[in-house]
Amino acid sequence: MTQRRRRLCVAVIFGGRSGEHEVSLLSARAVLNALDRERFDVVSIGITLDGQWLIGDDPQAVIEALAGHATSSARATPADPARVVAGALVSPSEPPGDVLRRADVAFPVLHGPYGEDGTIQGLFEILGLPYVGCGVTASAVAMDKAISKALFRAAGLPVVPHLVVLRNAWHTAPEQTLDRIEHHLPYPLFVKPANLGSSVGVSKARVRPELAAALDVAAQFDRKLIVERAVEHARELEVAVLGNDEPRASLPGEVRPRGHEFYSYEAKYTEGGSDLLIPAPVSEAVRHTLRHMAITAFRAIDGSGMARVDFFMDGATGDVYVNEVNTIPGFTPFSMYPKLWEAEGMSYRELVEALIQLALERAADVARNRVGR
Repeated sequence: MTQRRRRLCVAVIFGGRSGEHEVSLLSARAVLNALDRERFDVVSIGITLDGQWLIGDDPQAVIEALAGHATSSARATPADPARVVAGALVSPSEPPGDVLRRADVAFPVLHGPYGEDGTIQGLFEILGLPYVGCGVTASAVAMDKAISKALFRAAGLPVVPHLVVLRNAWHTAPEQTLDRIEHHLPYPLFVKPANLGSSVGVSKARVRPELAAALDVAAQFDRKLIVERAVEHARELEVAVLGNDEPRASLPGEVRPRGHEFYSYEAKYTEGGSDLLIPAPVSEAVRHTLRHMAITAFRAIDGSGMARVDFFMDGATGDVYVNEVNTIPGFTPFSMYPKLWEAEGMSYRELVEALIQLALERAADVARNRVGR
């Protein structure tokens, strides 16, 4: 009699203490729906905006609980950091510890801080739990736009001229800060938090009062701000990367926001808010360049698993700039990352399963490391 193969237990983690909390719920819903229950046992771990951990076998119940609808099937565990590390993830009497210990692989769908920035990846490393996506270093440096841009430049990749402004400098010396920016960069400008995504906190400024207002907005989300020259007639191009040591890049796609001056939060996550052109209407030479640059950027941050690499292309000159790398890109039904792989012949379900396999392969490779002298 043939022994039935045990199903892998996948812990899908979503929500989080981030301005991208709602986006995470949309992505998680799609990932959870795509996991084949004949192949995987699935457990849902939701993290509320105030750090509560909600555990449940019913994904919809956990998502609704995070969205503010009370349910009886989701259990909450206080998110005191000391307790999470020293208690909940060690003591078998605590639900998060039980869940993570029995999981074979973690699938974080946590966009933004405390999920995409290396923090929870470090927790998985401590636990020895394989996980989908980039490791601690790649996650941390990709989240920080100032550091990642420095790495891109070191790898020979072009980036848009920019300045880094600390919130403390803006609050203590606003006029001097504005003078410094205007001295180095011409209007129009974009201002954004250095450690956030999904266009949260991003504003465009054409004159000094707008610049001041944009800095105020961005400073609500981060202590470090990026001010960069706007690319005239910018086209927003994106390439999906999949793999570990031998990553491959998808054909590029283009995002054209509807009724928005740039790819805002609303344009990204409102159905019909933007048009996704796949493949992007560019020449074969540009397509080749974008794929090569995407792989170079992915390797520059030591990426693994997955990433979406975003570019600006000057519509007038044709110049291409690397904007950023998203290590946990949007996974909503209308997000660019899964759609790019769909255009390459990979279904959403196949993509999710490929990412889980890559996580297991990376963990096996790490296990080869020698411990001790």
